[in-house]
Amino acid sequence: MTGETNLENLLRMIKPQLADGAFVFCTVNDPSIIAIEDVLLFFREPEGVTVILRKERADRLGWAYQFIASWITLTVHSSLEAVGLTAAFSKALAEHGISCNVVAGYFHDHIFVDKKDTEKAMAVLKQLAEGAILK
Repeated sequence: MTGETNLENLLRMIKPQLADGAFVFCTVNDPSIIAIEDVLLFFREPEGVTVILRKERADRLGWAYQFIASWITLTVHSSLEAVGLTAAFSKALAEHGISCNVVAGYFHDHIFVDKKDTEKAMAVLKQLAEGAILK
């Protein structure tokens, strides 16, 4: 199953979907302490392992975090080879003062925004899909 590559089609079909809850980015040095069922994302960097998980799980584990985020999924099946989608939505969000942390999955793009910016981010992404915001 191939994802969409045409930027115009992608933007028209992004349909942002907000996940329930709060999510955090943590880092650990010993990946053996991580239970896969707790994790949304696991990414190994030279300095340590970045883990994205639900805030309440991080709290139970006693893991430190600095950023509490909402998780927005762009439900269009975007190709990993698509050009311009990340640039378009990150530019639109930036123009509204919203920071975004992006994860590209095989099927969808996932955006983590500060919890306080959730409603504004959803509105901006919907306007982008409707063509109300220029790319």
